Amino acid sequence: MLKFNFSNLMNDVIGEAGLAEDDFSSVNTDSAMEGILSRKYTEMEFLDLYKADVSPVKEAGKYARGFENFLLLGIGGSALGPRSILEALSPFHNLKKNPRVFIYDNVDPMTLETMLNIIDLKNTGINVITKSGSTAETIASFMIIWQGLKEQASKPEDHIIVTTDPEKGNLRKIVRDYNLRSLSIPPGAGGRYSVLSPVGLLLAEVIGMNSEEFLKGAGDMHKVCMNKDLGSNPALMFASCLYLMQQKKGRSITVIMPYADRLKPFSEWFCQLWAESLGKEGKGLTPYPSVGTTDQHSQLQLWMEGPEDKVVVFLAIEDYGTDIEIPNVFQEMEGLSYLSGHSLGELIKIEQEASEIALTKNRRPNITIRIPEIDAYHIGQMFHFFELATAMTGFLFHINPFNQPGVEEGKNLTYGMMGKEGYEAKRKEFARYRLHKGRFEI
Repeated sequence: MLKFNFSNLMNDVIGEAGLAEDDFSSVNTDSAMEGILSRKYTEMEFLDLYKADVSPVKEAGKYARGFENFLLLGIGGSALGPRSILEALSPFHNLKKNPRVFIYDNVDPMTLETMLNIIDLKNTGINVITKSGSTAETIASFMIIWQGLKEQASKPEDHIIVTTDPEKGNLRKIVRDYNLRSLSIPPGAGGRYSVLSPVGLLLAEVIGMNSEEFLKGAGDMHKVCMNKDLGSNPALMFASCLYLMQQKKGRSITVIMPYADRLKPFSEWFCQLWAESLGKEGKGLTPYPSVGTTDQHSQLQLWMEGPEDKVVVFLAIEDYGTDIEIPNVFQEMEGLSYLSGHSLGELIKIEQEASEIALTKNRRPNITIRIPEIDAYHIGQMFHFFELATAMTGFLFHINPFNQPGVEEGKNLTYGMMGKEGYEAKRKEFARYRLHKGRFEI
């Protein structure tokens, strides 16, 4: 199991910058837990994903493994979650295993053209992911790929696996009309909370992971985090600590810093979850992705001596799965020889702890989450832990952590300018803005 240490947030360790035990009496943790247990919002099916039957995902994964390439089309949670799994569990995948995996998560034409110059669509399985079935970026790329398959005299239905709502949306209609293979995203699991559904698990199966291990990890974490006692529930404690740090100490930035290259995409997944769930009604906590030890040489100075508005969350790895000894060379150079006889695994662990100690000495609050090893079971725990903690934090801020009203306006303006029926007023609004935005252009 993951281990959580909140000691370096407390005032007996970091002085006035820290929290007092009495501070927790002001947090309505009962209300936060009630929000979880009562399923306060309809978009809380992520709580049950660990119970799902994964046999359809395994069947689709077996089919997709028959291709030389696997191309995933998605954006936001539909790409960040799968990418986290790919990089965490099969780094440099395309250099050593088939099918090669490509994730297209934007509408940058150069990126797509480059991908299509690398892969042969005739030998490619394509996974199209959008729960709504109308995400403009994903549907646009899907339309291009569909046409590309036809131009190569390939049948799209032989290549495409759609992951979408089980009943509604344009993509589900296409599935029915063209008899495409498909997987369902539970209606009550929003995109950024859907990684442990077929959204992430299909790619896991494609790269040779056992999707059941992710769900087992999530299930074990779920049991621990359903405890109403604050001191026994790490997700509730994480939520309470970050909430109190913002409310009482003005620390509104959450830095997430895994000490593993393989978890850098995971920190980006966390950033979407944290930002899109909590940033509304003038409230929220700003996520900041990082990776150790690399960013000790680019960001640590700011955290140590810059504005006192951050809490650093370390993800420390206990077993990297391998290690490399540092050889006995350059012994004549005193400034280098001290490294000999140690290993890279030892060095990165010491660097993580040294950063933790340095921040603590300078009265800068930090949390450490210890991960026994980077495998499917513990990645499943991490996904479920952060989803639960995010929902609980939202309840403490008295906001809905499952909607994203601020995102919708940009989507609607895009629909208007691209000519979608019913959005004519947004097209006019967009055009009016264009008349004014150049007034101070240089």
